Amino acid sequence: MSSLPSLTRLHRPLVWFAASMGALALISAVGILVDDRILVGVPIWTKPFKFSVSFVAYALSLAWMLSLLPRGRRVGWWAGTVVVVASAAEMVLITLQVIRGKQSHFNHATPFDDAVFQIMGATVVILWLGALVIAALLLRARILDRAMAWAVRLSSLIALAGAAVGFLMVRPTPEQLADDNAPISGAHAVGVPDGGPSMPLTGWASNGGDLRIAHFFGMHALQLLPLLLIVLAALAPRFARLADERVRLRLTLTAAAAYAATFVLLTWQALRGQALLAPDGVTLAGAGAIALLGAAATALSLRGARGASPSPSPTPASPSAPTPAPHPSQEFTP
Repeated sequence: MSSLPSLTRLHRPLVWFAASMGALALISAVGILVDDRILVGVPIWTKPFKFSVSFVAYALSLAWMLSLLPRGRRVGWWAGTVVVVASAAEMVLITLQVIRGKQSHFNHATPFDDAVFQIMGATVVILWLGALVIAALLLRARILDRAMAWAVRLSSLIALAGAAVGFLMVRPTPEQLADDNAPISGAHAVGVPDGGPSMPLTGWASNGGDLRIAHFFGMHALQLLPLLLIVLAALAPRFARLADERVRLRLTLTAAAAYAATFVLLTWQALRGQALLAPDGVTLAGAGAIALLGAAATALSLRGARGASPSPSPTPASPSAPTPAPHPSQEFTP
């Protein structure tokens, strides 16, 4: 089976949601150019732009994952639809606050702002649970080879850890704790206030730590690791070693380990109040160790696999012998 299914098998609500997020990304990009309002140190339309671009990749990857299901498609369809509804609700609230000129995250200034933030928190939990159901369905699907199965399992765990970083953001800062009437409770940055010098487009703090970096990186493991398997499968006809399932499995485990280690390093760097582009010697040493170990593990994964074993030549069938029908499960073999 091709890893790129027919468009008719993709989850339509997710595809339409991805299209709507693409349109919102364009609207937000125009807003960044023409709307001169600044919120928390960045153009006010930056947040919906970042979120909509992220949701395009997220929705399309889930639509592809659901297309792989030979069974449980009804449950998968509903789980994907729940993800769409929760994600759409979050984006409506974020855009509403942009139009109002108000901060959407951590804002408790008024009862309405507090309600908006609380609802957004609920949508994130619902979205995560929907994605968890989809991952569980894929884990049980017989279409998955071992490499894809482990990619789904490990990416789900890393994404869960990435989501958990969000809980660190809602903690009030020492300055906020000192003010009982602080309208904002929580922060993205560590060691510096939100709204200071930031990186272009992302808005991540450039003068201190920022937990959004690890949060973003960890959450998108859910898409990036399975996409790695698609790339490996696409390259298999040109590189014989990748046709070996064992090689793809070893490469998957290597990539997942390197990804998880990088996620931990990014979280640790942010918690120490260190900017992403200003790493100290310890952070650089950690990054170098991940790179060296990852390269060594990749080389070992490829070593010893000289290519796929040649298939034995089929024995000519007797004219009177009927051709056996394929087993139903073989029809879903990727």
